[in-house]
Amino acid sequence: MTERLTRTEVERIARLAHLELDDAEADRLTRQLGDILTYFERLREVDTSGVEATTHPVSAGPRMRDDQSRESLPRDEAVAGAPDAADGLFRVPKVIG
Repeated sequence: MTERLTRTEVERIARLAHLELDDAEADRLTRQLGDILTYFERLREVDTSGVEATTHPVSAGPRMRDDQSRESLPRDEAVAGAPDAADGLFRVPKVIG
């Protein structure tokens, strides 16, 4: 991309993204997005022919511990520190309907 991003293009992108930009924001984003695109053009010039493609920088996956079945905390102990509990249940304010 040898041409710079225009303000008209930035305003169009903003409309598509349902963003309202004032004049200062549109000018700043035009400059910033243009700089980003210029940087990507520079990256295209880098010779990566000998570099193997990767999907993730770390080859090993997360180490997971084995599941172990065990007794759970007794209900009375679980709600003992709750600010409001009744019949072994946590009471919370109603938030839906």
